[in-house]
Amino acid sequence: RPGATCVLGIDLGTTSVKAALVVGGERGQVVAESCSRETQAQAGSPGAGPQGMEQDVRKIIRALNECLAALPQQQLQRVSHIGISGQMHGIVFWKRDQGCKWTESGTGPTFEPEEVSNLITWQDGRCSPSFLSSLPQPQSHISLATGFGCATVYWYLKESPDFLKSYDAAGTIHDYVVAMLCDLKKPLMSVQNAASWGYFNSRSKSWNIDILKKSGFPVHLLPEVGDPGSIAGRTIYAWHGIPKGAEVGIALGDFQCSVYSCLTERTDAVLNISTSAQLTISMPPGFQPPEKPDPFSAVTYFPYFNDNYLAVAASLNGGNVLAMFVDMVAQWTAELGLEVQETTIYTKIIKAALAQNNSKLSVHPTIFGERHMPEQLASVTNISVSDLSLGYVTRALCRGIVENLHSMLPSERLTETGVRRILGTGSALARNEVLRQEAERIFPFPVIYGKDVDAAVGAAMVM
Repeated sequence: RPGATCVLGIDLGTTSVKAALVVGGERGQVVAESCSRETQAQAGSPGAGPQGMEQDVRKIIRALNECLAALPQQQLQRVSHIGISGQMHGIVFWKRDQGCKWTESGTGPTFEPEEVSNLITWQDGRCSPSFLSSLPQPQSHISLATGFGCATVYWYLKESPDFLKSYDAAGTIHDYVVAMLCDLKKPLMSVQNAASWGYFNSRSKSWNIDILKKSGFPVHLLPEVGDPGSIAGRTIYAWHGIPKGAEVGIALGDFQCSVYSCLTERTDAVLNISTSAQLTISMPPGFQPPEKPDPFSAVTYFPYFNDNYLAVAASLNGGNVLAMFVDMVAQWTAELGLEVQETTIYTKIIKAALAQNNSKLSVHPTIFGERHMPEQLASVTNISVSDLSLGYVTRALCRGIVENLHSMLPSERLTETGVRRILGTGSALARNEVLRQEAERIFPFPVIYGKDVDAAVGAAMVM
């Protein structure tokens, strides 16, 4: 259907920006075109030292402009709605009337950031445990952590109050893009992003204004909050040839959009193993998270769509553990005076593990710790003479990665919630047959592969 409208989905990720054009087909929504660009936006953070993690907003927007310029013009001219997702928790500050300047480019009007700070990302580590414990107790079901927007504002309040005086608006990086596209006088933020900043009560859908005011927090910087899936505004210019007046959705969490892109049935769980790993289920309608967070719980509840919640076991240990293991084997080989490429090692250890069906060896693979148990590191137990080959060790390591996630959100919980099958996604699961075998062995549900998670496509589908 050449004249049909389409939806543009955008995801502003930690390392890259992705744009996807989604059109309605006979079998639901199909991706007509997509494009991604690495942002290479890492920036120094002189005030915060090595713990700081900041990105240059200009470089992120440049990557976004390159992405859109690469999409077919005739399809951009048919875009009626824009859905935008991005990395949660992070924060960027700007001046309301000088957030950007619009210029003409080869593909139509584009904006460039003007009076805008760096993006302090979700990976930022400037808020130490002792600093966090000095802050007022939030009224929220999510524990406050470093990298959360409100925690970062508190840090500036203490370490560099003048920095905050230069700005009168703040949001996530994707809230900023929505505000610029629609020329919003006050930024608007979805419940999903607000919950990820801390000091937000998901039940009442409101900031902890009294708690924040009492401690001198600059509450004028907090965005207004709306429901995910609602419209934030309309484009004020024909951005890259997209018709002026196209509807722009309120910015969404990348995690929720990734899940939305593949979770079609409420009875599905999503098992995603890429660098890190997550196991996610959709909670029954009407579920409300506990009033206070349990700091020792491995499960976090994320606001989803239509007032529903996702229960998420998010592990810091996934494909990165296998990468460390391969790296260790490569270092040992090098110390013995031999040269083997890491890609060769990876292929060979997987092949060796496929030849070994079972191993009594038990690997607890939490080499990177876990958020709910930062001090518990990795261990290997039950070592016997017969289980020392590379194949056995690799098999046990893959099982350990899946078992660790399973211990955080066990099968019994999945069954209670009505889960009937598991959707397996992520780069590590896709390229590692041993991981897939272990997932199928540990979970008593069918595991289905082939559905890719894609936050940009999810953001478009929501619209």
